[in-house]
Amino acid sequence: MNSGRIALRLLIVAGLMTGQTAFAAPAVPDEPFEPRPVASWLETQVELHRRGFSCGSIDGIVGTRTRTALLAFQRSQGVPATGELDDATGEHLILTSPALVLRVCTEEEIAVLRPVPPTWLEKSQQENLPHGTVLEYLAEQHRAAPNFLRRLNPAVDWDTPTPGLTVTVPAVETATVAGLPARVIIWLEDRRLEVVAEEGRTIAQFPVSIARRVEKRPIGELHVTVAIPEPNYTFDPAVFPESPEAATLGRKLIIPPGANNPVGRAWIGLDRPGYGIHGTPDPENVGRTESHGCFRLANWDALTLLRLIYTGMVVVVEP
Repeated sequence: MNSGRIALRLLIVAGLMTGQTAFAAPAVPDEPFEPRPVASWLETQVELHRRGFSCGSIDGIVGTRTRTALLAFQRSQGVPATGELDDATGEHLILTSPALVLRVCTEEEIAVLRPVPPTWLEKSQQENLPHGTVLEYLAEQHRAAPNFLRRLNPAVDWDTPTPGLTVTVPAVETATVAGLPARVIIWLEDRRLEVVAEEGRTIAQFPVSIARRVEKRPIGELHVTVAIPEPNYTFDPAVFPESPEAATLGRKLIIPPGANNPVGRAWIGLDRPGYGIHGTPDPENVGRTESHGCFRLANWDALTLLRLIYTGMVVVVEP
């Protein structure tokens, strides 16, 4: 067994011994990996993400968003929608590679990190708004909850990262969606967004935040008008009456692109003025907190959706 595998085993065992993990973390196999049915909620979350069925931030713990993603996957496969890891689901949800992987941070990755300015004015004066810390960066890159990464890597000094930093992360970065997208359906009550094929089968599913005020939630058929990766954002003080800074600015500001842009790394405009589907710098809050009116996804889900939509695509908003 090589040193990397030994280190990963020690990290997993340490977490289990201290009671900090609420999942059965898989050991790194000594032999080449053989695909098999998922055997834990961590493996379930990772494999669902790989297939475009997002449960939000990966944390190895079963919750509402994980069950919602599993239910959508079960329906897509034509098996009983139980929300459980039963035998019928295991025949379809096959772990294609280990759920965890060792990740080495490069000098280039660490060099671009920069603290996020605290005010809107200061943000508008930056060239871009990248990730603020290596923990935030790795969490987004691998769709993980920051606290989950801390538990997986208890010996890591997250405050002073150096090139060559090696950490254990979920082995997922991009999603491979099986099927041709025909339309998007947003279910307000369940706070989920589905991409549906022409025959009605769900091929991708994401948690979504909706407007705080009921009158700001559009019902019915909308259409995609524009799709923009790495957008900037126009900060309008009138939209943020709760912000003391907004009350003193007296003008709009252009906030530059980046992971910490208010609309994240993707903007999908809809044919209702001011409405769109977009990312967010706060993936942990998606599906929990509410927006000023738009539909908010984790950055990784917004980027996946950006690959699936097209101008004129129908977006149906259901109660």
